[in-house]
Amino acid sequence: MPLEMKKNCERCGGHLDTNSEAYICTYECTFCPRCTDEMQQTCPNCRGELVLRPRRSPPDENAG
Repeated sequence: MPLEMKKNCERCGGHLDTNSEAYICTYECTFCPRCTDEMQQTCPNCRGELVLRPRRSPPDENAG
């Protein structure tokens, strides 16, 4: 089951591209780096740790 790559910070609403630096908790709440720092790397929803969201590789144009 892949991660849901949310497109906006849940705190400030800032746009996040699929490969933007973003932080998530185990429930996939998603925040921008600035908000994550301001919240001391703690999710305001579940109180869990916010960690760097993995980035996806671009699709291989030669595959298929």
